[in-house]
Amino acid sequence: MRRIVVAVDPSGTKGDGGGDDIGIVVAALGVDGRAYVLQDATCQLSPEGWGRRAVDMYHRWDADRIVGEKNFGGDMVRFTVSTADKKAAYKDVNATRGKVVRAEPISALYEQGKVSHCDIFADLEDQMCNMTAGGYVGENSPDRADALVWALTELMLGKGSYNMDALL
Repeated sequence: MRRIVVAVDPSGTKGDGGGDDIGIVVAALGVDGRAYVLQDATCQLSPEGWGRRAVDMYHRWDADRIVGEKNFGGDMVRFTVSTADKKAAYKDVNATRGKVVRAEPISALYEQGKVSHCDIFADLEDQMCNMTAGGYVGENSPDRADALVWALTELMLGKGSYNMDALL
């Protein structure tokens, strides 16, 4: 693998079972230019618990960085991750466009056969199937799918990502 990232889509819950889950997805960019979804570590934990889980995934997979959505809670993800491990590489990502618009280029990567799942991720795949051109039609938040979009955007479309044109 060329790069591995852990992506976090936070929620405002206390981890008591009420509210949305915290999306945590691990993905990699292979030497072949393809993306690989390695683990769905989405959870319903307290901020301390999900911060520790994100850092555990970072170490378990020897990831290059953790990316976290900043829009919900400002610096909350950065603070929560740094509380668990001050040395973990971290990057904020900002949602400047709606979920459907952000997910569209990732959907195209799947259609082109440039993304593989390395396990069965039933809950994540259910959320992905509920993402439509008209919006998300599932219950609650698409927390897992949002984390997946952040991870794959970082790996395949962000600055420093692999140049996909070189593969065509």
